[in-house]
Amino acid sequence: MAEAPAAPHRTTGSTLLHPLSALLGIPLDQINFVACQLFALLAAFWFRIYLGPSHASSAVRHAFATLFGIYFAVFCFGWYSIHLFVLVLMNYGIMNMASIPNIHRYSFVVAMGYLTLCHISRIYIFHYGILTTDFSGPLMIITQKITTLACQLHDGIGRQAEELTAEQNRLAVKTRPSLLEYLSYLLNFMSIIAGPCSNYKDYIAFIEGRHVHMKLLEVNWKQKGYDRLPDPSPTGAVMYKLCITLISLVLFLTLTKNFPMAYIIDNEFLEKTPFLTRLGYLYVVTQSAKPKYYFAWTLADAVNNAAGYGFSGVDERGAFRWDLLSNLNIWNIEIRNNCRHYFLSSAPLKMAYDVATWVVTQLAVCYTVAPFVMLAVEPTIKFYKSMYFHMHILSILVLLLLPIRPQTHSVRKPQNQANQNSVKSKDK
Repeated sequence: MAEAPAAPHRTTGSTLLHPLSALLGIPLDQINFVACQLFALLAAFWFRIYLGPSHASSAVRHAFATLFGIYFAVFCFGWYSIHLFVLVLMNYGIMNMASIPNIHRYSFVVAMGYLTLCHISRIYIFHYGILTTDFSGPLMIITQKITTLACQLHDGIGRQAEELTAEQNRLAVKTRPSLLEYLSYLLNFMSIIAGPCSNYKDYIAFIEGRHVHMKLLEVNWKQKGYDRLPDPSPTGAVMYKLCITLISLVLFLTLTKNFPMAYIIDNEFLEKTPFLTRLGYLYVVTQSAKPKYYFAWTLADAVNNAAGYGFSGVDERGAFRWDLLSNLNIWNIEIRNNCRHYFLSSAPLKMAYDVATWVVTQLAVCYTVAPFVMLAVEPTIKFYKSMYFHMHILSILVLLLLPIRPQTHSVRKPQNQANQNSVKSKDK
């Protein structure tokens, strides 16, 4: 097997940890990423214990979260981090100057347009290469947050309550955020590097100390034998996620070097290896790359929980849940239910369907995520040509041939009409 080209030991950010990068044989940008997230984890514990709502004002908590987030961005991405700050400030101007009926449209166009230009520049101008992290990752997270907040602000100010669903009403933002609140929401150290995206009202409730209390009030604790509200600790959830993170890191360090993604576009491999063998190797190499993303995203979840953010209430067994915000659910990441009900008439038929759709799902995921791992246009096109664009073709055929599952939509009556119907029913 031909050796894949080594990943370059370079970064757009700090070179302070270059000796460690050289010692471990891991690209410096990835070392910087891990160092920032581990430091963020420690800072999150400190933030919850010493800068909790009972010890510090909301303004202090906002300022600390923002300044540390900015520092992490600069440490990881150097002057390229200016793209994050430019996008944030541009959209803050839009949020304050745009009319409410159009605020979500303008915010989306500017945020997505700037993100697209940055993607084009990194692909066609800078050529970062394979297996690197860069500023476009945090930029995508910020884009999600900007558009999320803009839509929720539009719901809160520009629409009537009866026009919204229950979830939209809960998340609707009634007033424009201050500059400090806006910067803290978008640039806080807990999520600036690897997310996850969260709702603005949930984040503000967390900063102001209302986050956990609001969820606890949804439960009748007297019936459970409590004379006061409990004080749920995120330590268990953090330790569980850190265990997943550690396992993912070990798998990444052991598997990725043995099954390099670059090998799927090696000329000798493409010329001498049959298609089905290449398809099998694609599955193996993609599975080997997954732990890298599981590591990064699960660690980011742990950072938020360590800061006390992410409490979602109590499950049916009475256990505290810390999954209000999450980058992923590893166990539920593949869902196959569009045609499943046709194959439940017998156990053998169900088993055959489950096996077949599992294989197809895995191969489809591998085929789809390969460009996100390679992070370059030329290798991606070369890879898809070697695969004969088969999944693109199959996807089009599926859209054309498979039945569309019917969806139920609840029709919301205007409030005055609902009141009239209520009065009529009483008259009867």
